Amino acid sequence: MASGGPRSRAPRALHSARAVDVASASSFRDFEMLHVHLDLRADFGSRTLSGTAALDLRCLAPAGAAELRLDSHPSLEVTAAALRRGPPGPGEPPGPEEPVRFHTRPFARYGCALCLSFPEPRPAGERFQVLLTYRVGTGPAVCWLAPEQTAGKEKPFVYTQGQAVLNRAFFPCFDTPAVKYTYSALIEVPDGFTAVMSADTWEKRGPNTFFFQMCQPIPSYLVALAIGDLVSAEVGPRYDLLFMPPSFPFGGMENPCLTFVTPCLLAGDRSLADVIIHEISHSWFGNLVTNANWGEFWLNEGFTMYAQRRISTVLFGAAYTCLEAATGRALLRQHMDIAGEENPLNRLRVVIEPGVDPDDTYNETPYEKGFCFVSYLAHLVGDRDQFDKFLKAYVDEFKFQSILAEDLLEFYLERFPELKARHVDAIPGFEFDRWLNTPGWPPYLPDLSPGDALMKPAEELAQLWATEELDKKAIEAVAISTWKTYQLVYFLDKILQKSPLPPGNVKKLGDTYPTISQARNAELRLRWGQIVLKNDHQEDFWKVRDFLQSQGKQKYTLPLYHAMMAGSEAARTLAQETFAATAPQLHSNVVHYVQQVLAPKGT
Repeated sequence: MASGGPRSRAPRALHSARAVDVASASSFRDFEMLHVHLDLRADFGSRTLSGTAALDLRCLAPAGAAELRLDSHPSLEVTAAALRRGPPGPGEPPGPEEPVRFHTRPFARYGCALCLSFPEPRPAGERFQVLLTYRVGTGPAVCWLAPEQTAGKEKPFVYTQGQAVLNRAFFPCFDTPAVKYTYSALIEVPDGFTAVMSADTWEKRGPNTFFFQMCQPIPSYLVALAIGDLVSAEVGPRYDLLFMPPSFPFGGMENPCLTFVTPCLLAGDRSLADVIIHEISHSWFGNLVTNANWGEFWLNEGFTMYAQRRISTVLFGAAYTCLEAATGRALLRQHMDIAGEENPLNRLRVVIEPGVDPDDTYNETPYEKGFCFVSYLAHLVGDRDQFDKFLKAYVDEFKFQSILAEDLLEFYLERFPELKARHVDAIPGFEFDRWLNTPGWPPYLPDLSPGDALMKPAEELAQLWATEELDKKAIEAVAISTWKTYQLVYFLDKILQKSPLPPGNVKKLGDTYPTISQARNAELRLRWGQIVLKNDHQEDFWKVRDFLQSQGKQKYTLPLYHAMMAGSEAARTLAQETFAATAPQLHSNVVHYVQQVLAPKGT
């Protein structure tokens, strides 16, 4: 068993200070972003946000800098730029504004560079402000929904989604997780609308204006805005959740102080609470300590998955948590079966090439393989309480900073010098470098045997349904009415693995278990849809279409399109028809990914 050593208080030189982010066109190493203030007006008629962005900056370039480059997007139009020198003193009016020449420069499919040329170079250490007048319409970051796309069906809705590199289409910024800053915003909305943001304080200033302030430094991707006909309800003293319209592409988005979540979580039985636990865990892992670039996304998600399951174990017990973890492992297996284990995206540290959208590298690996690596680090320590203390020390050491894996692993070995002396970073087959840089199945899998009491009955029942001659008596002896949702999910995952089943078995399965085949729970609907498609059970194809029309979550949408395109001619036709009907309600990124699935191979 390893024990944590005392924390060093000496300033730490971070590897991330030299990290490159090929997904940013900005000059974020030449300037420090101190604060951003947005003053915007929302117009639902023209579907535009318009106003100003004021950026407080300090020049870091030793020789000074004559040009400032910001991340931007073609959907965002800057109409004026000005320079204001030096911050005003207490009680002093702001200084005069000087016009600044600017132009845009192509960068990648997902954005461009906004280049500002100063009248003369800004000297090293100087603090100044850049004022940008701009407007932004419909684009990848700002999502405008018609009334019929909302739950109430009466008023339109708009929201922003920043992760990973979308907020450059919301406001000009250093759109990289390597940079953190505070922000404030003044948002004007039409009559009858409410604005909310990822801020720690807010106040209403007049009938239609809301002021927000985030006093802790956060990366650009966590600045979030939503405007709509919102109704609030008290659910607890600590954390705000915003239930989004059905087209929201994610299960949850950990915007600080205001998590955005899919309405699919409202299952009626609290069965999907793990998503809420996951997003709250991001408060520490991702929001407080952040990956310095998107190739290190596992630092955000692997630690968050570990924290989620650590909390779940306390709340719901080890058996349930191991069952949920087994469903996550099954998702990783499905992904690697589709992509191939040796796919370079199956490394923890992904090499993102210039021009590649980081969102295009998204998959289960940073979540589930990342969880396995963090679990392996805990396994090496050998004492769960000691590893809990390490996690607290890790967050305290790197809070409000962005890091690379080297920063984490050096700190880990410092905290546990006896592990460092044993060279645990170089154990054959389990080398830290192999974990980070070699694609494939995790070298270490945490023990999920505490879930056997829940998993084995599901495995045995799935085997009964995979036989040519069904043993009806044995099937009827299993009372799935007492099973919790994740036990049903695990059962369906096993059915899917064994599919296609013998002819007629899927129809009989659906008739036997209407709580599954007619479920309203999104996790069950996803699995039933996959089973229906893999078995070409065409009489239930309408359920696949209905589920895809009811929501736009990427994690549910893409697997079903993959299954349709891998299926029969009727399934492929269903894919084309369903996409034609639902594309207008989907997030632009999801539309792009579905189009890639639908495109014939080689095009």
